[in-house]
Amino acid sequence: MPRRHPPPRGARLSGVWLFTDERAATPLARLAALLPPGSGIVVRHDGLAPGARWRLFRRLARIARARHLSLLLAGPPAQARRWGADGVHLRRQGGAAAQARRLDLVRTMAVHDRAEARTARRAGAQAVFVSPLHPTRSHPGAPTLSTAEWLRLARLAGGQAVALGGMTPARARALRLRAADGGIATPGWAAIDAWDDRGKTKAAKRRPRQKRNAVPT
Repeated sequence: MPRRHPPPRGARLSGVWLFTDERAATPLARLAALLPPGSGIVVRHDGLAPGARWRLFRRLARIARARHLSLLLAGPPAQARRWGADGVHLRRQGGAAAQARRLDLVRTMAVHDRAEARTARRAGAQAVFVSPLHPTRSHPGAPTLSTAEWLRLARLAGGQAVALGGMTPARARALRLRAADGGIATPGWAAIDAWDDRGKTKAAKRRPRQKRNAVPT
């Protein structure tokens, strides 16, 4: 795949993100099409066979080019570079950050606690997904962060702070108001279920229209 063009060094990354997940009921291509231009996608889908995962990534790359989306791969930096990703999502792999930097890849990491926040800062992660801020269907019953603790972790980690875990547009707006007082400028937000719910709603709205327009048999 031709090399994509990551954001220039020091540029702001997207404020809105989709994390891919096998649980989603809406086809992933449709979810990607819901994202506003300038958003980002983190491709996971680790359960797929390598060839199927590559083909999924290739489909998303076409959508990303058309909609001006950033496309990151959760995996080794070398694989992200081969596949033409804009960047790599490092899963507790601070040691791989140096390789990602050499390969000129955008680097993101997940942050759940202070140890991971310090790792992300040492790794120079350009964006950090601090979670979970709210209860989430992907991790039922998992403890959540208070807003104050979320802000502390975001400040400790450095980079652009992105909230993950039960996030919705309304919750993102509420967080931005609190974050301004907490020293975090315009935090981003990421979701799995919020985008899937929107996709299911759109699909449900299309079905009655299709029935009305159907040709009688």
